Amino acid sequence: MEFVAIDPATGETLSEHENTPNREVERRLAAAHEATRSWRARPIEERAGMLPELGRLLRDGGDDLSRLMTREMGKPITQAAAEIDKCATLCDYYAQHAAEHLAPVPASTDASKSYWTYEPLGVVLGIMPWNFPFWQVMRFAIPATTAGNAALLKHAASVPGCALAIERLFHEAGYPPDLFRSLFIDVDATGSLIDDPRVRGVSLTGSVRAGRSVGERAGRAIKKCVLELGGSDPSLVLADADLDAAAASCALGRLNNTGQSCIAAKRFVVVDGVREEFEAKVVDAMKEWRVGDPLKEDTMIGPLARLDLRDALHDQVERSLEGGARLVMGGEVPDRPGAWYPPTVLADVGPGMAAYCEEVFGPVAAIVPVADENEAIRVANDTTFGLGASVYTTDLERGERIARDLIDAGNCFVNGIVRSDPRLPFGGTKESGVGRELSPLGILEFTNVKTVWVE
Repeated sequence: MEFVAIDPATGETLSEHENTPNREVERRLAAAHEATRSWRARPIEERAGMLPELGRLLRDGGDDLSRLMTREMGKPITQAAAEIDKCATLCDYYAQHAAEHLAPVPASTDASKSYWTYEPLGVVLGIMPWNFPFWQVMRFAIPATTAGNAALLKHAASVPGCALAIERLFHEAGYPPDLFRSLFIDVDATGSLIDDPRVRGVSLTGSVRAGRSVGERAGRAIKKCVLELGGSDPSLVLADADLDAAAASCALGRLNNTGQSCIAAKRFVVVDGVREEFEAKVVDAMKEWRVGDPLKEDTMIGPLARLDLRDALHDQVERSLEGGARLVMGGEVPDRPGAWYPPTVLADVGPGMAAYCEEVFGPVAAIVPVADENEAIRVANDTTFGLGASVYTTDLERGERIARDLIDAGNCFVNGIVRSDPRLPFGGTKESGVGRELSPLGILEFTNVKTVWVE
């Protein structure tokens, strides 16, 4: 049985679900395909008008939804509540702005009238991860359905309860019953859906390996895909940085969601003049993060989502130490049930080490020493990833120039952690993916841009 929810704090099995039978997958796909016919014909104001009720249901059910998320993947309960609220805020954003984002765009030509318009594609398949089990789904599904598409969800196997809860929310909000459905399917069935001509687009948030596989399959079928993949985000700490603020921000960026985020601050690239002081300050900042029962309000770090993920993380730490990194704090697997791992700091990290080259998904920070600003920029870009980056400096003009012109990434923040915001485009470059989510760009991704010309 593939879809099994296990509490990572205790190892308790919470629920087990059989795979959706092939005939039921076909029925739901056919029904979603049919549902788009009437759904796309509704005025955009009517489709966007569904969102306030969806947002209300998220807010009213926040306690139960947060607890479900925490039980299935270990997210500290206060962070789970914040995730649910962020989903509701996403509803607010597109309820207010979807109509203007999708409005026809006039063009001045030699025709009596010419413009382009945005048409929905049809059925969009979402392949979503476990680390933000509500936000990642809503980030794809809300703009896709508001644009007039149907959505089928293949969620991560370890969060089946979250998948069913999201489907229920759409139904309770009054959406057509076949417009959003969850599917418990394996890799082969997922591939068959990508191949099916009734599926017109694919949105994946996941690993680079999964992105290559999905992108190749979608490419063979000549259909649109949005890929939000991994990251090894650098945080550049320059000589003039406010070190107290930078250390606190870097700790937040590394430890939020127990470090299980594509846009987590993974490599602290620190110039030599302030490296020792920063190292001491960031260790102090990370020690303030309380590890404990994720259902308790004062817990800041819970377990990792699964035991295999914890073991893979520890292997990366050990390989980095074997390669010459220095262990400053943490780095030992606790002797207790559950997928626990302590906040860990590795110093003297350099090229060739796992903590430098690979995506490290957990509460492990890598301090990379550099001589100066120029080397910091070079090291920041010395990665196959390009999702996010932060620059810490008191010279805001300088920081903005570095972020805007010199860092090869999709999201660059000055004096703050990288985070997604409904009002801003989100996505990466290089092996971190293609396409954008959120903002006007996100709702346009799964539309056909149609030119209309009238003599």
